[in-house]
Amino acid sequence: MYAFNYHKASSAADAVAKLGAASDGKFLAGGMTLIPTLKQRLASPSDVVDLGGAAELKGIKEENGGLTIGAMTTHATVANSEVAQRVIPALAVLAGDIGDAQVRNRGTIGGSVANNDPSADYPSAVLALGATIRTTKREIAADGYFQGLFTTDLAEDELITAIHFPKPEKAAYIKFDNPASRYAMVGVFVAKTAGGIRVAVTGAGSDGVFRWAEAEQALAGNFAPAALDGLSVSPDDMNGDIHASAEYRAHLVKVMAKRAVQAAG
Repeated sequence: MYAFNYHKASSAADAVAKLGAASDGKFLAGGMTLIPTLKQRLASPSDVVDLGGAAELKGIKEENGGLTIGAMTTHATVANSEVAQRVIPALAVLAGDIGDAQVRNRGTIGGSVANNDPSADYPSAVLALGATIRTTKREIAADGYFQGLFTTDLAEDELITAIHFPKPEKAAYIKFDNPASRYAMVGVFVAKTAGGIRVAVTGAGSDGVFRWAEAEQALAGNFAPAALDGLSVSPDDMNGDIHASAEYRAHLVKVMAKRAVQAAG
């Protein structure tokens, strides 16, 4: 790990100001990605701005017919939240199956969405539910937010403050997880929303999270697992690694999607 200057921000505005004063600063949320990256010397920021002291970035509330979750809210908090379990139970289930207890008690929703790891769970929920990412500068619709592997529409000095999820009519998330780390080798979030059916896939695509348009069209006519029987996913744009080939991931997308539809009812 290279030496860096450490700052603890008291608010979102303070965090942005501290980052702006640094020559090459980084925000620190739960640290699930940044800390290992620093330890492996894959990054060498001049300054690290810890968001843990910004109370305004934490919390869950029912708002505008949906759920608003502060960026620094941990996965464990979402999983155990009575409000989340009541308003969007699929989101609470997703959060409860992220990593292990240590990860769930340190990792945050804002950090996950800002990092946009191709195997992360939350991006699929953001995309499938048509969420809105609120930042220190603006609001960003989910469909325009994710730009590829570890890439988003966020500017370098822009901080996620909260994410608002509209309440769906039905929703479910099912994943095939790596047995060691429990990251999503393939995860599918299916939602029946006021604007139509949305199906988001994580862990499988070589370019990160994506919507499966063909499945959405099929389910719009018949929201049942059988509606997906005639569909297939091309392995051309799938990830392939020591854990699963591109062909196997392509197969799993359909399997997980059918299970998610079944779970959503």
